[in-house]
Amino acid sequence: MNSRERILGRVRRALADVTPDQRPYEEAVPRDYLRAHGERTVEETVELLAENLADYRAIVHRADAGELPALVMRLLAEHGSQEVLVPPGLPPGWLAADGPVHIHDRAALTPARLDRVDSVVTGCAVAIAETGTLVLDGSPDQGRRRVSLIPDHHICVVRVPDQVVSSVPQALERLDPARPLTWISGPSATSDIELDRVEGVHGPRTLEVVLLG
Repeated sequence: MNSRERILGRVRRALADVTPDQRPYEEAVPRDYLRAHGERTVEETVELLAENLADYRAIVHRADAGELPALVMRLLAEHGSQEVLVPPGLPPGWLAADGPVHIHDRAALTPARLDRVDSVVTGCAVAIAETGTLVLDGSPDQGRRRVSLIPDHHICVVRVPDQVVSSVPQALERLDPARPLTWISGPSATSDIELDRVEGVHGPRTLEVVLLG
């Protein structure tokens, strides 16, 4: 008997005297909580997202499709980026051909090599206005989870209003729980026992969000 069989055996023994509930799980667990806090227009939801992103010390920009490549180039130049990490499915029009060297993400890249890359540009799966949270799900325009955790500078493009929701429950309805979900609320930060804030411990020190109209 291996460890897995032992653990499952203990679980079965612990549940042996539990009366089966014939109701479906969706009925057995009440879910009558608020799905969103207040009624908002699309414009108000986007404004709330921008406000909460900034409150988390993310830097928020706005652009349309024609302005995006020049904006991303400017942000990379201001950061002094020599190399930019590119997920495999990033729309080609988001990055100009000149500028920093494009490092295309692939399995052969080691964490040490990724750590030498200055910036990464990704899309996102959904953005939550009430919490100022970006959710990445590993889709081709976002890449693997580690591409948004190792480089020091992350530029995340959010398609407005299609990818913006008001609340966490609304976001969960759009997300596949089987995918590798990364939830980002501002740049990486932590505090020690004396509440000294340190950024960049387990993710980028600088998070820039482009609301793409």
